[in-house]
Parts: sequence; structure tokens; C-alpha cells
Amino acid sequence: MQVLIDQFCDYIRLERGLSEHTLAAYRSDLEQFIAYLRTQRVPAINSVERRHIVQFLLKEKERDMAPPTLARRLVAIKVFMRFLQQEGMLDENIAEAMDSPRLWQFLPESLSPAQIDRLLDAPSPKTHRGFRDRTMLEVWYGTGLRVSELASLELTNLHLDEKYLRCVGKGNKERVVPFGQKARVMLQEYIDHHRPALLKHQTHARLFVTRRGTGFSRKGLWKLIKHYAREAGISASVSPHTLRHSFATHLLARGAQLRVIQEMLGHADIATTQIYTHVDQKRLKSIHTQFHPRA
Repeated sequence: MQVLIDQFCDYIRLERGLSEHTLAAYRSDLEQFIAYLRTQRVPAINSVERRHIVQFLLKEKERDMAPPTLARRLVAIKVFMRFLQQEGMLDENIAEAMDSPRLWQFLPESLSPAQIDRLLDAPSPKTHRGFRDRTMLEVWYGTGLRVSELASLELTNLHLDEKYLRCVGKGNKERVVPFGQKARVMLQEYIDHHRPALLKHQTHARLFVTRRGTGFSRKGLWKLIKHYAREAGISASVSPHTLRHSFATHLLARGAQLRVIQEMLGHADIATTQIYTHVDQKRLKSIHTQFHPRA
């Protein structure tokens, strides 16, 4: 079955153009599933039953696996089996009709506008690194970019006068995302004064560079946002995705249309964006409970 996983990964890399990060995640999901099937003495992929998939996911849930990871594992299994059926290596795709149980759905964490203000003000603008970090957080929250999209931004992606940037998201799809006047002013100063000081006469295509004159890694950005969340005194769990979730939640709360948010986030399916309607409903229920005399 490992050979089938290799063939599948070659297919999604060449035919579907998925990112290396998604490819690695799918491979890991499927290898964990295959390892589970071995413990159940399932001899071949045609011998897999729906109960095997359900039991595997429940076992992972018992290990306190995050809901989005569980959902992704089910997607990986479904796409894998669809591929095998198309190639004639599987008689029936038993996973096709399986939906993620409601108990696995989740509401993304987001920060309040006041917490966002504290986070964005945490880096000191008096140093080159501090100004870079403050600019980076401002752009991150102001555009809702994925961590990989922020890390891979290049100077040529910026259109400062028009206040928008171009980024390449999942599936190598390019999209245009606007940003605000404050971000434009900070980006201009960062590019004119602070970025050259960080590069120290080196050249690099990436917009945001480290003190070594290289681009940021995903892990580096994760550490950076964790650091400034602590500096800002934010006790809530903060991850690179938190700013993206906050961006969408705050837009929706202020009346932005869901289709517009979908476009800016780069979601292929509006069903993915619709989760933010649940976030806003949760906020409304909280306000009702707190203030209504009959709540």
C-alpha cells in the first residue's frame, strides 16, 4: 500500500498542482492510516471497510487530535480512494459519501480588536527588526494572508500606490488582496530604510527578510507571533492562523459580504468561508446572553 501512496502523491503533485506543504500533510495522513490498517491485519486496499476509516478517525480523536487535522485526514483518505478507483485499482470508493461528523467541526480562534491593537503595537519601531516585525504584523492582519503566503511575498508583489498586493496561494492560484493606508505608509518606510539595513548590502527577492538577509520560514513566523503575543499580554492561544481568522471575523462583523471575504482569503469553496458566519453568530449569542433582560 506504500507504493500506492507514492503513486497518489506523484499524481497530486503533477496533475493537481498542490503545494509541497499540502502534499506532505496528505502523505503523513495516509501513512498513519496505512499503519493503522496493518494493526487491524487488513491485507489490501480493496479489503478496507467503512468501519476501518471511522475507527481510525475515532482513535485519532481519542489522542486529542485537533478537529481540522481530523477533517483533513478524512479528506486525504477520500481523495486517495477516489484516485485509486479512477485508476482501476479499487472497485468502490467507500469513503466518498462520508461526511465529517458535526462534533469535529470547530470555530476558529480569533482575537478581539483590542487584542489585535496590543499585538500590533508590541514590536518596538525604534529598531530595524522591530519596525520590520510591526510592519509584517500590520500587513498580515490587514490582508489575512496564510503564513506561507506572507513568507513568500516578494517586492515585486507589492503595488504601493494602488494599495494592493498579489500573492500565490493554494494550488498555485494567484489573487489580489488590498491593504490599508497605514500598511502602505509602514511598508514604504520599511522598504526605504529598514530593509536595506537588515540586508547589509545583500540582495534578496523576499519582502520580509531576517537579520541574516534571508527570507522567513513558516516556523520562524510561528515563533515571532508567539513571542509578540506574550509581549502583548495575550493569554489566548495565538498561532499564525489567528491573524487570518481575526481578519475574516472582523470584516464579517462590520458587514462585509461573505463572497468578498472568500475572494480575499483565497478560498476555492465558499463553504470554507461560511464557518465565519458561525463565529459571528457565537458573538451575537454572547452579547444577547450578557445584556438581554430575559436571556
